[in-house]
Amino acid sequence: MTVEQTSEHFHQWGAFIIWIILYGSILLFLPFHRKSGIKPKSSYLAFIIAFAFEMFGIPFSLYFAAWAFKVNLPEGLLWGHTLYNSIGYWGMYLGIILMVTGTVLIISGWNLIYKDYWSRKPGEGHLVKSGVYAYIRHPQYTGIFLITLGMMAEWLTLGQLLLWPVILIVYIRQAKKEERQMEMEFGMEYVVYKDETGMFFPKL
Repeated sequence: MTVEQTSEHFHQWGAFIIWIILYGSILLFLPFHRKSGIKPKSSYLAFIIAFAFEMFGIPFSLYFAAWAFKVNLPEGLLWGHTLYNSIGYWGMYLGIILMVTGTVLIISGWNLIYKDYWSRKPGEGHLVKSGVYAYIRHPQYTGIFLITLGMMAEWLTLGQLLLWPVILIVYIRQAKKEERQMEMEFGMEYVVYKDETGMFFPKL
């Protein structure tokens, strides 16, 4: 199958814009009031744009491979549904599950922490340890990881391969920075909470 045979999937700029708005709105559930979060948000937004551009706009990875290596990549290898020739649409189904799970984590985490911490004046917030925060300390960043991983499972591109490690690094650094701030604010209460929970995934 060639790119010409599936050209109807590309140059859908309306879908391109809708996708960016839809998944870019996830950033509304992250703490905009903290300037330290600007860099992680930028890396996530760049990933979303790269995904939408190649899924709905132009298959840049395919054209790049044809130009740089003089090869036409089969569908499922850096363009089209990931591993389409070996697993069909199962990558897309897995991607949907990961993206929905990540979105639920982000919104549920925001709902819990906004009420008791983000909306409070400095020094008046409470350490949130209920709901998903009873198991992991950064459910919203876990959600970002799952959403972006889901997109790669659905439609892997060269841009995503380059950007995903960047997303992991900047959000892990952001999480560690926030934890130092939490230790300064809540002292031993946060140290104990940190020891009892996982950073991004529940402790075994």
